[in-house]
Parts: sequence; structure tokens; C-alpha cells
Amino acid sequence: MADNVVATFYYPPTGAMQVSAAELGETKLSKQGLDDDGRNKRTGTMWTASSHIITAVIGSGVLSLGWAIAQLGWVAGPAVMLLFSLVTYFTSSLLSDCYRSGDQSTGKRNYTYMDAVNANLSGVKVKVCGLLQYANIVGVAIGYTIAASTSMLAIRRANCFHGKGHANPCKISSTPYMLIFGVAQVFFSQIPDFDQISWLSMLAAAMSFTYSSIGLGLGIVQVIANGGVQGSMTGITIGAAVTPMQKVWRSTQAFGDIAFAYSYSLILIEIQDTIRAPPPSESTVMKRATGVSVAVTTVFYMLCGCMGYAAFGDAAPGNLLTGFGFYEPFWLLDIANAAIVVHLVGAYQVYCQPLFAFVEKWAAQRWPESKFVTGEVEVPLLRGKVNMFRATWRTAFVVATTVVSMMLPFFNDVVGFLGALGFWPLTVYFPIEMYVVQKKVPKWSTKWVCLQMLSIGCLVISLAAAAGSIAGIKSDLKVYHPFKS
Repeated sequence: MADNVVATFYYPPTGAMQVSAAELGETKLSKQGLDDDGRNKRTGTMWTASSHIITAVIGSGVLSLGWAIAQLGWVAGPAVMLLFSLVTYFTSSLLSDCYRSGDQSTGKRNYTYMDAVNANLSGVKVKVCGLLQYANIVGVAIGYTIAASTSMLAIRRANCFHGKGHANPCKISSTPYMLIFGVAQVFFSQIPDFDQISWLSMLAAAMSFTYSSIGLGLGIVQVIANGGVQGSMTGITIGAAVTPMQKVWRSTQAFGDIAFAYSYSLILIEIQDTIRAPPPSESTVMKRATGVSVAVTTVFYMLCGCMGYAAFGDAAPGNLLTGFGFYEPFWLLDIANAAIVVHLVGAYQVYCQPLFAFVEKWAAQRWPESKFVTGEVEVPLLRGKVNMFRATWRTAFVVATTVVSMMLPFFNDVVGFLGALGFWPLTVYFPIEMYVVQKKVPKWSTKWVCLQMLSIGCLVISLAAAAGSIAGIKSDLKVYHPFKS
């Protein structure tokens, strides 16, 4: 008996030896202020992850929801919104399980959406995912630039209407405001990585609640002034306002607008990579953050969207705070639109950081000896060091997206197209495919069939939404003159 104890003490099994070594390694890294992968210790919590999500989700999309519900009506509008929220929560939960390969507490980390796809899928799927993710990020940057300039323009027009009367056209070009937003983003884009923009993300999340609350309050006041709720069960009336074909295109575009309003899956893994090491596991924390964020945003979306439709009925503007359904109090509109601009500054960075990081990582691997790519230059004015490649590439990206925004300032149609482009592949298809591979879901099992049916249904919705948005953009181009509108 004693011999056995001694033997066990001095000659532990190989597996125990490995666990002990791993624990010793992690302890050593922890004392050095590093996580299990040798990177700086992550400090994110459920609340910081929620603020990142809310910053990304409650964006310009919320302002188009009154218009979207007006196209669908009181029955389909809220139902579609609830459906998208449930699909987003479900697929985001699947995706959060893909942050680590294998064990959810000790498995290998996947730092980006692309890393997760690469770890679980292979071949052409990885390349297609990368193309779609980064194309969607570019599209979101363009959409946010358009939305921010629209809000800055709205401040100027609100003051014009207040001073010169509501009958005055107050025609002002949006181009200068896009340039202002672009210049601001050039500076903010120099923030090196996700972990260092938590303060900006929290500020942006606070701003989103500010302008959403103002929009909601103004909607309630308008409903009271109207003496009742506007709108109908089936939405905008055929004949009086639109033709049957326009009704179809607008309805499909509304699906895209609502999809865009919930779009954040393409940056979920990057947000999860900011969460502190287990316990509890990052996936557990991320699921809680996703639940809180989706619930909060859905309540806000329902209130803002439904109140926008209740206030204006079929005439609900494409952008609740800039479409001038409201004229007074002009100062309150100014505050709301200023909050939108601040929020979009943060949202732009939250979305673009994964693309910035990807390009910089690729460049460092391609030219590891280049001082321009990997070195840093002392800048006395900034009291710090600047990587020249990062400064050049990020500035070029902001300039390019700003120029494209000035050429295509169609808020609703662009929002709808972005929602359609990213919703099915990035929010539904890839998370489901990765989950099936990681959890080894048997082909043709009940779970597998249900997941594929969900994917196919969302694909049909995305294609219809894309078609509606393209039809809208085509219609806008007939009367638009670049850099003059």
C-alpha cells in the first residue's frame, strides 16, 4: 500500500504530468501579465462586450426602421423584426462556440472570424468568407459615412428651417460633411487595436441610447398630437402611394434594412477576443453579452420603429431624425443628430478594426524585414511612436470610402443592400457550417435538417432584399448628380 502511494507520488501518469506542465506554464504567463497564448492579459467583461455589440448594432439602422415597418405594416413589420433578432441571437451563440477549437476553456484561440472559419472549414469556403467579410466591412464604412454626413447636414437644415420657415427648401450639399467625417476618421483610425477603443465604444453606446430615446420621445409626442396611431395592418397603400411593383421592391428592401439593423456577426469573434481568460469560458460570457445586447436592441428597435410608423404612417421618412418628419424643437433634433455623429465615429472604428488588423498582419508576414511595414517612427507632436504602414494604409482606406460615399449618398438603399449582402453568409451560413463541423452534427439528422432549412430560408430573404435595394439604387441614380447632392 505504501509502495503504491510512493510510486504514484514520484511517477505520476503521463497525462497528469502534461496537465501539471500546462498549469505551471499558464501560472508563469499569468504572473508576467500574459494570457495562455502569450498575448497581453485580456480584461474584457460581459459589459464591455455588450457595449461593443450595442455600438455596432444600434447604429444608423435604427433610424430607418419606421420606414421599414411602414412598408410591411403593423403585422409583418414587428414580426419580421422579432424574427431577425431571434435568428441573430441563435447564430451568434453558435458562432461564439467557435472562438476556441476543442475545449471551450483551454482550446486553441481563433482571433478573428476568418481564423474560426479556417479552423473549421477549408478550401474555397475560407476565401469566399474572407472576401465577403472584408467587402461587407468596406460597405459598412461607406454606409456609416453617408449616415454621419446626413445627420450633420440635418443639423444645418434644422437650423435653416427654424430661421427661414418650413417652406424654405434649405438645399445644402452633403459633400463637405462627408469630408469632415472622413478627416475625423483618419485620426481615430490610428488607434492600434480593438482593446484600446473600449472608451470610444462605451461613449458611442451611450450616444446610441441618447438619439434613440429622443427619436422615441418625439414619436410619442407626434402620436399624441395626431390624436391616435397612424398606419395600417398591411403597410403602405398600393395605388395611393405606390404601384404594386414598387410595393414589392420596397417590402424586400425593408427586410434588408431590418437585417442591417442586427448585423454584427462579422466582428463577433474579434469582440470575444477582448474577454478575460476563463473561468467562465469566453463563449459563456459572450453568449450572455449577446443575449443582453440583442434583447436591449430589440426593445429599442420595436419602440423606435413602431413609434416612427405610428407617428407618420405611410409617410414615415427613410431616416427618422434627418428626413424631417419632425421640425421642432430644432435644438433637440440638433442634439440627437450630434449624438448620431459621435456614435458613428465609434461604430466605424469597431467595424473597421478587423480589416485594419488583417491587412497589417498580412503585410508584416509578406515583408517582415521592411522598416516601413514593421518599424515605428518617433513623432514628437504625438509624444509617441507611429507605424508608417499603419498610418498610410488606414488613411488611404478612409479616403477611399469617403470618396465612394460622396458618389453614392443613398441612405436607405445602401443600408438595405449592406444588410442583404452580409446577413445570410456571415450571420447565418458560416456560423451554422462551423457549428456542424465542430459539434460533428450527423448529416440528415433532425438537427442538421433544421439548421439547413434555417440557412436556406435566410438565403431567400437576403436575395430578395438585395434585389429590392438594387432596384432602389437604380431609381436614385436616374436623378442623382455626383458631388452635387
